[in-house]
Amino acid sequence: MSGTLVVVGAGPGLGLGVARAFGRRGYRVGLVARTAEKLVAELTGAGVTAAAFSADIRDRAALTGALAAAKRAFGPADVLSYSPSPTGEITGAARTTVASASAQFELHVLGAITAVGAVLPDMRARGTGTLLLTTGVSSTVSAPFLANVGLAMAGLRNWALGLHRELAPAGIHAAAVTIASGVIPGDPLADPDVIGERYYRLHRDAGRAEDVVGDLDAFRALVARSG
Repeated sequence: MSGTLVVVGAGPGLGLGVARAFGRRGYRVGLVARTAEKLVAELTGAGVTAAAFSADIRDRAALTGALAAAKRAFGPADVLSYSPSPTGEITGAARTTVASASAQFELHVLGAITAVGAVLPDMRARGTGTLLLTTGVSSTVSAPFLANVGLAMAGLRNWALGLHRELAPAGIHAAAVTIASGVIPGDPLADPDVIGERYYRLHRDAGRAEDVVGDLDAFRALVARSG
């Protein structure tokens, strides 16, 4: 099987694990990030056709331009993986401000909307495609110490589940991946390559709207202990 995977927010952990999972199955891989040349070198060294397309995800024009460049290089995306690493200030619930909430919303929600908007028309035209949108544990479990991140993550998860329902009749599979764990090299469950395989399996299972990596109950217990 071959096609094109585009990873938006590609990094050396999760993004590279997803890229390897698809690349070893013959997918061409476009990596969208501020810098991804080292990741491309690692993938090409493993026999994967890959290229980097530079963009700051918060710059919507730059992100759209990078996705257009990936399309010119590899053709329309068959699979979009949106998985930027969390950045910026993390605020508690009472300390959340418009600025701190907006920064996370810009990264996790508006970036995802921009990326999906860039690839969806081609998927609609073909009647096939997959959108895998990554959220964190705070999308599902309210944690006061992750308040501004949780606002954005919950919104992204909600939108991903809505896309799943709306786009399924058009042959397009949208799903949320909730990471409720660290991404830990060598861990039997949380290694980047192990998680990457889960992304691939989710892509192949069009009926599934979500996968959760990690233990939500363990995080609920952590929140309870934090007071």
